Amino acid sequence: MEGTAPQKTLEPVRTWARINSPWMIHVNSGSCNGCDIEILATLTPRYDLERFGVKLHSSPRHADLLVCTGPVTLQARDRLARIYDQMPDPKFVVVIGSCGLSGGAFQDCYGVVGGLNEVIPVHAFVPGCPPRPEAIIYGIVSLLNSLDTARVAAEGAVTG
Repeated sequence: MEGTAPQKTLEPVRTWARINSPWMIHVNSGSCNGCDIEILATLTPRYDLERFGVKLHSSPRHADLLVCTGPVTLQARDRLARIYDQMPDPKFVVVIGSCGLSGGAFQDCYGVVGGLNEVIPVHAFVPGCPPRPEAIIYGIVSLLNSLDTARVAAEGAVTG
């Protein structure tokens, strides 16, 4: 029982860190690169996704946020699941573009499994072909705000 008091004390700090400095990994699971270009545009100084604390990282073992583009192909399905499993908990997934939602223009192709939610759980969708950088930023920030809202609701349930 000694371990529960420090964990309760550190949990608000962990939640605050998760919301204010998430590390993001980007995975292309078979897209046409239109969404990839828009994701890179969000990281440039013009749109500056880093002002929200989001940092692009290369290792899934250190990432909190998986940003995925494209339909899930048969070749990418196992790799995508492995990357998701390598991420530490809690982990969140954002799908960028119409292809990641439903398969998009590649929906009935023989090598396409479909949308990302058929392989791993998804927390936010950003529709479009390709979505604009503003929409990508809005989707990621909305996910981060929902985490903060969940924290406030949980604290209210405990204290109130």
